[in-house]
Amino acid sequence: QVQLVESGGGLVAAGGSLRLSCAASGRAFSRYGMGWFRQVPGKEREFVGAIGYIGSSPSYNDSAKGRFTISRDNAKNTVYLQMNFLNAEDTAVYYCAADLFNTGTPDPGGYRYWGQGTQVTVSS
Repeated sequence: QVQLVESGGGLVAAGGSLRLSCAASGRAFSRYGMGWFRQVPGKEREFVGAIGYIGSSPSYNDSAKGRFTISRDNAKNTVYLQMNFLNAEDTAVYYCAADLFNTGTPDPGGYRYWGQGTQVTVSS
C-alpha cells in the first residue's frame, strides 16, 4: 500500500512557475513509476507526464514539453513537477499517481495509487 500526498499548488500569475511535490509513504519507492495527471471539471483526467521506476527519461504530453520538468528523489520518496511559463489552460487539479514497476505509461488505468490532488490556478 502506498499513500501519496501532493503539495505546492496555489494561485500564480500567467507566465509564473510552481513546483508540485508528491510524497510517497511506504518502502521501495524506487520500484514505483510515477505519473502526473490533471483534471478540470467536466473533463477527463489528462496525462501531464511521468517518470518510470527504472530512472528512464521522463515523458510529457505535448502541452507540457519544454515547460514542465519531472524529477524524483528516491532518498526522499518524492517526485516533483516543476511547471514554468504557466498559462490559464494549465488551471486544474493536479494528481500524482504511482504503480509498482510502472515504466511511465500515460494511461491513468496503469496506476493503482493516487493522491488527493492539489489545485493549481493560473490567473491571466
